[in-house]
Amino acid sequence: MSNPTPPRKSSLSPLSSFIFASRWLQLPLYLGLIAAQAVYVFHFWVELVHLLEAAFGNQDALQALITSIGYKADAPITSLNETVIMLVVLALIDVVMISNLLIMVIVGGYETFVSRLNLEGHPDQPEWLDHVNASVLKVKLGTAIIGISSIHLLKTFINAANYDEKVLMWQTIIHMAFLLSAIAIAYADRLMSHHDKAH
Repeated sequence: MSNPTPPRKSSLSPLSSFIFASRWLQLPLYLGLIAAQAVYVFHFWVELVHLLEAAFGNQDALQALITSIGYKADAPITSLNETVIMLVVLALIDVVMISNLLIMVIVGGYETFVSRLNLEGHPDQPEWLDHVNASVLKVKLGTAIIGISSIHLLKTFINAANYDEKVLMWQTIIHMAFLLSAIAIAYADRLMSHHDKAH
């Protein structure tokens, strides 16, 4: 029994090949995001080291933390309190969530718009990458942005005494706008998927 002949690849015209190859111009952008990821990792460890040092009574580390989170109190702060710890931990969570967002953009964007990563069968392949496309990526990015906005809003409410009412109001409005935008994107994606299944 003869083997079936593999499908012949269609040849592209020189112009089509040039236009298609232009997708590689995005490669430096993704490499730049990887560099930004490294900066976030460094920032995370600096803040974590300051937190550990402040827990053991280092005043310079404590003041560095208070400055970085923008916390102010009526009396001078000479030791870690629950509010400072909570704000620092939320800042660390914020860095992790932004880092997760970067990974989704780097890996998902490269896979969708530049070239396949050929991770099929790899034990560490992310579950969401198995069915990633532009629509799925938009929904996941929208969800991640809502999570980051929620952390920022929580940090602001915990430290509300140091913010103006207008700042609190606008942060809440912007967060609601992010939430409504993500819902709209998810709903539009659902409508489009139902439309594609119907045809």
